[in-house]
Amino acid sequence: MSTLSSSPKQQPPWQVIVLVSTHLDPKTLAIASCVCKSWSISLSLDQLWQPLCCSHYPSLSTLHNNNDNNNSYDSVVSYRRLYALGQRASNRRLKQPSKPCVSISNIIFALNIYKNSVCVVSLVKNGSQLSFDKKGVFRFDIDVEQWLRNSGSADNKNGDLGTFDALGAVKVTWDVILEGYKGVFNVMNCKGKGRFVLGLEGWFSEELPPPGCCSSDTVSGLVADLRLGLKVEDGRAMVEKISAGILSIVSWRYLFVDDALRYLQHFLV
Repeated sequence: MSTLSSSPKQQPPWQVIVLVSTHLDPKTLAIASCVCKSWSISLSLDQLWQPLCCSHYPSLSTLHNNNDNNNSYDSVVSYRRLYALGQRASNRRLKQPSKPCVSISNIIFALNIYKNSVCVVSLVKNGSQLSFDKKGVFRFDIDVEQWLRNSGSADNKNGDLGTFDALGAVKVTWDVILEGYKGVFNVMNCKGKGRFVLGLEGWFSEELPPPGCCSSDTVSGLVADLRLGLKVEDGRAMVEKISAGILSIVSWRYLFVDDALRYLQHFLV
């Protein structure tokens, strides 16, 4: 017994380690390879990682044999390394974006409606005063009639757009200003581009520029969307409500508030 207890412990042969490792998942396999140098060598063999790499990242597995002798990279890249690259890339895609550095309460929204170069509605509101969509999307409504009553606006800013046959002369502007007037971004400047339905609504839309980090030749895929709720009084179109938001033309859905703020901060900060 004393002879057996005093005999040094022997590690299992590398063939046994490799045999067992074929039943391990990639995460356990990577952890086990950190036990010691011999395990690291045994558990990093291409014969173990090739099926895993081909199964999870087939496009990367083709880079194993790099026959391009004109570059300075290794001619052979291990399957374990390729799998690790694919895993890190997948994790980055799943990573949640960082919080925007501006908030709704830091932004002032200025909306103006002109008829024949005369401003008939002028609204200036802090983002905290706006009622955004309950689903958390960047879309808000403003009751123009209530605003005009509370602000005591002059008669020439009563929301009167005139008769329906002359609505083509309507101009809409929408500016976003960073608190303290540290930055401004013109979201919309549309003139005579609206689509009006008699007695119902008028729609205005304008494609937004790409963020400053992108080339000017690219497309942002975003559209500023503004709707005028109209009513008829004595045959004249009166602005009753304004609804505005930022729409993605890829999914045809409004952006969430945080996504819209990340976009706006490129132009405000």
